[in-house]
Amino acid sequence: MKPLQSEAPKTGSPPETLLSKLDEALRQLEEASAFAKAGHAHRLLDISRRVIMAEGGCAALEARASRMDAAGVFEGTDWASPETLQPSLSAGSLTSTVADTVMLETLSALRLLPVATEQVLHHRISAEQAHHHLAQVLAMNLAFLFMPPSEAERETQGRLAQVPRILFAYLAERIGYEHIIDQLIDEIWRVLRQRPIQVDAIRQMVTQISICRNRPDIDLGNSGQGAERLISSLFGPTQACREDPGLEVYRDRLQSMDAVALRAEATGFARAMHDTGLVSPYHAVLMDHLKTHAEALLAEAMGLSSTGRDCMLCYRQLALALIDEAIHPDTPQAILGLALLLERGILYQPAMAPALWRQITLRLSEASRARLRLVFGDAVPPRNRLLAGVLCMLGLPLGGGQGNNPTCQSARALSMWAHNDPDYLLQMVAWAGRDDEILMHFEGQPISSKESMGGVAVQVPMDLDPVSLLVVPHLDRIYAEMIRRCQGRPGDPHRWVNPEFHGWWTGRGFRINVDVPTGRIVELETFLRDFHAAYHPYYNGNQPLIHPQPAGVAITDSAARFIGWHAITIQRVALDPDNEMRVYFFNPNNDSGQDWGDGLLVSTAGKGERSGEASLPFKLFASRLYIFHCDPLESGDPGGVSAEDITEVTGYVQRSWGATRM
Repeated sequence: MKPLQSEAPKTGSPPETLLSKLDEALRQLEEASAFAKAGHAHRLLDISRRVIMAEGGCAALEARASRMDAAGVFEGTDWASPETLQPSLSAGSLTSTVADTVMLETLSALRLLPVATEQVLHHRISAEQAHHHLAQVLAMNLAFLFMPPSEAERETQGRLAQVPRILFAYLAERIGYEHIIDQLIDEIWRVLRQRPIQVDAIRQMVTQISICRNRPDIDLGNSGQGAERLISSLFGPTQACREDPGLEVYRDRLQSMDAVALRAEATGFARAMHDTGLVSPYHAVLMDHLKTHAEALLAEAMGLSSTGRDCMLCYRQLALALIDEAIHPDTPQAILGLALLLERGILYQPAMAPALWRQITLRLSEASRARLRLVFGDAVPPRNRLLAGVLCMLGLPLGGGQGNNPTCQSARALSMWAHNDPDYLLQMVAWAGRDDEILMHFEGQPISSKESMGGVAVQVPMDLDPVSLLVVPHLDRIYAEMIRRCQGRPGDPHRWVNPEFHGWWTGRGFRINVDVPTGRIVELETFLRDFHAAYHPYYNGNQPLIHPQPAGVAITDSAARFIGWHAITIQRVALDPDNEMRVYFFNPNNDSGQDWGDGLLVSTAGKGERSGEASLPFKLFASRLYIFHCDPLESGDPGGVSAEDITEVTGYVQRSWGATRM
């Protein structure tokens, strides 16, 4: 696949009249007073958009990018501080329907390019930092280099959708493909270690890496060496499909294999699946063949331990039915979901087997079927697509996410139910998918998702896994209705909402360190001592956390500036491999690895994390916590926490989200 012709770097020069207008707009911005700069910046961005569409437009803008920066085109925007920019946010800006947002991201990249190539010095960001940022932006948006605008982009952005493609072709030539590929491979492995349910974007990135490696016009040098495992996991995990022969050819090859060859295939697929977290469509073909011709090897093909094998033997008919209905070449990740579901042993819970049998035969409403088709297409019937999503959710309780939606409460609830109460989750799926309604209770009064007003999300969430796609809109409306019913009560409404919304295991004790009406921090020392006494094993009688608990954190950026409040789940507290006490938590924002500033680098692997968990040292986590639940009858030892520890945590609060709230 070659880049589109319209994406290739422009080597000529834009028309002189257009450059004259650009230079005049830049001069006016430089000379404008502070209160008038916004209007002049808008005009400069508008002309810049026309310039980049012309031949040689990127070079013309790069030559003026430093002047634009100094003139204040980024002033008052998120791009004003280049050292705090997050590469993961670039895609949202570049696909925006607001032209100024697209152009600010574009000009910001062009501003950093001469810094990265050591042609210009910048007082706020080094050449190494600028180069690393651009390489990550390219790596995370590699599809812009190879893929034309999607139908959605064409509808929402129009010609504006060409801007990031022109920009990325220019950046790739200047930065070098070899840097992009290595960054992309590292990023893919980092995300895969978290075992997400949604891996379509990762599959696309691995595909683009494979394309790059096979294009003679792209010199990767010594880079991309770590890509082989990723590529083979999708396109050739075993010897019989090493050359990616196609599903039908592979199906024919299976027919002629003896028992030894089939076992080798099963072992190879299982190893690749558990090693990477990616499942090949060929694996689904193998499962279909084994189901009929070598059923005893199904456990081998899923890489099951003795626990999973015993569970599968006890519920053989159910397992075979799940394989038959949910696992197809278009839903191969369901194999990983089923394998991990069996490993969890949750089928031994009395309600689970009948609930899954109901799910297999569930008749979805027309609205549910239409929604699933809209997002996932028609390759697999909606009922089967949803069943595959159910297996993934139950096998990977910490693999779900909220997408690009403010629905962290609902995403957290699904994760908690999949972890604590899986048959309750299946009931929610049945209600949402079959009845287009979920009924919950708040303090004894019923709340219907049909009768509730709008939720937190302004638009209906679409970028979600099949289960979340159907259930989250209902939960979002119910959650918002619970909040509305708490209006007029003193304090934070989550005191009453969280136990009713998430489940009985949510502690009835509630602690918050923010005064809701004013936003000021109150009784911080008492809050921190109570948190230690409730969760830290050294102060709570060495009592492990029995049920994961909802909590709220103040999210900060890499400069430790407050961004907003966010719902997470405290999974457990334990010593890490270095004997440091850590809080392990679930963050429903799709990627838990973040830089919260002031040394708070959230870890997702290497510190004792289980798949899907994030972690921070106890003190650092406490510095971002503002809400937690506990058992009011288990008080622990708050007085045993040293004054030095409290002072240290307080310092982190004062240097970050509490800077203006103390």
